[in-house]
Amino acid sequence: MWRAFMFRRHERPAPLAACLLILASLVSTTAAIALPDDRNQPILIEADEAVRDEKQGFTLYQGNVTMDQGSLHIKAERITVYHDAEKADRILAEGSPAHMQQQPEPDKGLIKARANVIEYHKSEDRVQLRDNASIEQEGSTVTGDSIDYFITEQLVRADSDKNREDSRVQVVIEATAVQKEKEASGNTDRK
Repeated sequence: MWRAFMFRRHERPAPLAACLLILASLVSTTAAIALPDDRNQPILIEADEAVRDEKQGFTLYQGNVTMDQGSLHIKAERITVYHDAEKADRILAEGSPAHMQQQPEPDKGLIKARANVIEYHKSEDRVQLRDNASIEQEGSTVTGDSIDYFITEQLVRADSDKNREDSRVQVVIEATAVQKEKEASGNTDRK
């Protein structure tokens, strides 16, 4: 279960129950960020062009790029895979916007994310959505200028653009998600 959800704009704390409902409806647990065998599946990347730079430590894929690993699917204009020794340490997907979707569990709806920049930091166990960011599951959404998901800490942080007065974090919770959470916790009061 999620431990925290923070909004930085105006530094208003969100009620704990509402935060838990939002986050439980979007992503379930650390292990549930993907189907159990997704990490063991081969990675397939297709693009119009690929360039590997051994000295700089990255591989750049450009032009209608798709990346698949198990239930994970990323579509972007460009994907850059940064290598630390032999393994990928950071993956950067860019587009207008770039799209990512993944099946968290067999009985859960797809998690769909979009942002102009989607970045995975393996060493921090963190996924960051930047610039026009949105994440959705089963009708519930969180949108903002930036959304960080700290996988190990089970922490989601959504931020607005501090330089724009009209920029806000928006959370939409479908009524069915609230009812499912109540049923899962054993509280079936319909208040």
